[in-house]
Amino acid sequence: MKFYRIYIELTNICGLKCTFCPPKTLPTQTMSLPFFEHVLEELQPYTKELAYHIVGDPLTLSHLEAYLDITQQKDFKVSLTTSGYFLGQRDVKTLLHPAIKQINISLNSYNKNSMPLSFEAYISPILELCRLKNEIQKDIFINLRIWNMDAKESEKVFNEMLFALLEQAFGIPLHVKTIYQDRPKSIRLAEKILLHFDDYFEWPNLHVNHQSEGTCQGLSSHFGILSSGKVVPCCLDKDGIIELGDLHVSSLKEILYAPRTQAIINGFKNDKAVELLCQKCTYKDRFKKEKNV
Repeated sequence: MKFYRIYIELTNICGLKCTFCPPKTLPTQTMSLPFFEHVLEELQPYTKELAYHIVGDPLTLSHLEAYLDITQQKDFKVSLTTSGYFLGQRDVKTLLHPAIKQINISLNSYNKNSMPLSFEAYISPILELCRLKNEIQKDIFINLRIWNMDAKESEKVFNEMLFALLEQAFGIPLHVKTIYQDRPKSIRLAEKILLHFDDYFEWPNLHVNHQSEGTCQGLSSHFGILSSGKVVPCCLDKDGIIELGDLHVSSLKEILYAPRTQAIINGFKNDKAVELLCQKCTYKDRFKKEKNV
């Protein structure tokens, strides 16, 4: 059993309250360094790529470099997702660590919070990171995410301001009207620096009216490990509703081959969502569309 990527939530502390994210319900927790090292030892037969993300922002951790050092020692590569808000409080060069393969920065988080920062103060460290990446660590990918491209164009004013600034910084024409019309998946700003577009998605919730069957990439391409050590089938089960096991008490092999886990895997192979949370999830509809293309 192999996975393209495994999501590890170093901490569930985000530091922001984006309106597109549901509130955090679990107790505040950060995965300890010794347990993190244990987790990576468990993961070694299953993948070579990690993502520091489920919820929480790894840049809230003052000792992030220690996690990166262990990641490198254990021969993994990592994708790191952040709001960018704390970038100005950290040494930007930490994000040029050789363990890092990709950095995802959710730019639309700025517009969905009451931040005590001007937009210029928020974006300046991000642009500095892009500049240093091309000087020091060219192999790293940076995805500047704009995941607010809804049909109502509700964030058009913010996007106009953002695109104007990025156009000036990178010398790439970014016309808001054209982007909304053409709906590109991404635009290359510089070598291995992309402006990535998507629309808002709905986090799965047991209380929504929606219920459907279908397939998912959970337990196929990836699964998640919460900061508590609990294993979940996908990166959207932030509350551990489908708790497959706990790495504090069980091995990963035991968890992956347990009856509940195998039932989920076999169900998705037959377009069947066996767990209630999966039935309620609308994100899996994207995979249905991909199959029909």
